[in-house]
Parts: sequence; C-alpha cells; structure tokens
Amino acid sequence: MRGTALLLVAIPMLFGIAVVDAAQVAATPVQIKGQWRQGELLIGQVAPGSEVRFKGKPLRVGDDGHFVIGLDRDEAGEPELDVITADGNTHSESHKIAARTYSIQKLTLPPDKVNAPPEVAARIEREGVLTRDARMIDSSRDDYRSAFVWPAKGRISGVYGSQRILNGEKKQPHYGVDVAVPTGTPVRAPAGGVVTLAEPDLYYTGGTLMIDHGHGLTSAFLHLSQLKAKVGDAVKQGDVVALSGASGRATGPHLDWRISWFDARVDPQRLVPAMTAADQTPPSKNKPNKPR
Repeated sequence: MRGTALLLVAIPMLFGIAVVDAAQVAATPVQIKGQWRQGELLIGQVAPGSEVRFKGKPLRVGDDGHFVIGLDRDEAGEPELDVITADGNTHSESHKIAARTYSIQKLTLPPDKVNAPPEVAARIEREGVLTRDARMIDSSRDDYRSAFVWPAKGRISGVYGSQRILNGEKKQPHYGVDVAVPTGTPVRAPAGGVVTLAEPDLYYTGGTLMIDHGHGLTSAFLHLSQLKAKVGDAVKQGDVVALSGASGRATGPHLDWRISWFDARVDPQRLVPAMTAADQTPPSKNKPNKPR
C-alpha cells in the first residue's frame, strides 16, 4: 500500500514531544510531529513491532514505536519513508523538503585557523574520527523525547546554517547556534543523556563535549574553557557539564551548541523556546567578538 498523505502536526518544541494516542497509531501506519523542512527534527511513531526505513536505511524504533529523523541543512528532494508493519504490510510515502534561506557571516581569524598548517593534518584527521564516532552512536535512550532547554542564555551571535566566509574564503557553513557569554559561564545539559566525548583541546573546536540523547541524536558543545563531566557520565537535564570559553577556532568567548542526528546537522533553535530580550542582554563587562 502506498500512502500519499501523512498526518503532520507542527508542535512547538518548547512544549515537548506529545505522546501520540494509540488509536491514532492504529488508524494510520505512521504519525509524524514536525515539519519536512531543512534543519528540522521529526519525531515519529508507528505500531509496536513495525520496521521503519528512511531513504532505504533502517531506523531504530523504540519498544513503544517511537523513532527519530533529522533533516540536514542541505536536505533536498522527496525522500521516502517506508513502514513495514508486524503483519508484513508495507506503507510508503514521500515528502518534499522545504528549503530555507541562510545568512552569510564574514569573519576574520588567524590565518592558521582558516587554513591549517600541514604539520597538524594528522591531528585534525584523528580528531575528526573521534567526533564522528561519537555522532554515530545509536543507543536505545529516549531522552530526545523531552522538551529541550537552552544550555546557556545570552546574545545570539551566530545562527544555524549561515555560510561562513573566513578571511575572504568560503568555508563550511555554521552548523550550530552561538550564544555570546563570558568565559566560565555554566553550560547545562539541554536534555538527559550520556557523555560520549570530552576532549579539552581539539584543534578547531577547543574544549569539546558531546552528549548522546538516544536514537542517534547528539548535542555538542564547543570552545569550552573547562569540562565538568567525563565520558560515560549519565547526566540529567540542567546538570552543569562544562564552562564556556574561547578555545579552538574562536574570536571571543561564547558557547557553540550543535545538534546532530548521525551525520545530519539539525537546528538547535528549533528544539527550544525563543529567548527573551532579557535573556540576551549580556553583563556590561561581556563584550565578545563574533565567534566561530
């Protein structure tokens, strides 16, 4: 059976992920909450015992039928979602991904932070493997279903998806949200999870800590001045896991918060309520430059 319609319910992330009624799941092969749009996180539910495939790849499905899909910054086309129910029936549907318009951000950095010298190439490659391995963890945790909170509050100095121009050169887009806060500001877990990476000094991102929220969804915190948690620590929402800083490739103190679904980078600001003007008013002594 090929479905052409899917019940889409756009739920503001500040209210959390609502539980889908069992009767709805029985009536429709799959329920999705979220928008088919670049940078979005989708939470789905199928009847227990069903299999789910996205773009041909099997997804982890919880015992209660919940699963996750993250849409990358440059996701395009009409990817297919397939559900194979416990009785062997297949439901397939595709959805056009809505495009977003991204800003352009021009920054000036030390030349060796824009184009790394050859002698650090091996280090950069090694560190890239570490962070990618952490992003690819596919655990059964379901912390991703909670309502996320900001890990720190302050002026938003960099947004998800913006195209970075460093010293006049077009580089990778920015995949996180930058919060301009003074060095030493507590960084709190936006949701529960397990620390999967805690490195005090990576070449590009400096002090870096990552938390697994389950089903491939990972938070990363970059440019930290101090780590307060170690690999393997189970953390609860609101726990202080690090202190902000300006380590690595940064031009001023801030927190760079990123969220990944495996290799797909999603927009953290879509998971949290908007900060108020008061939240973004920095102390008078905090005058950070625009960060990486």
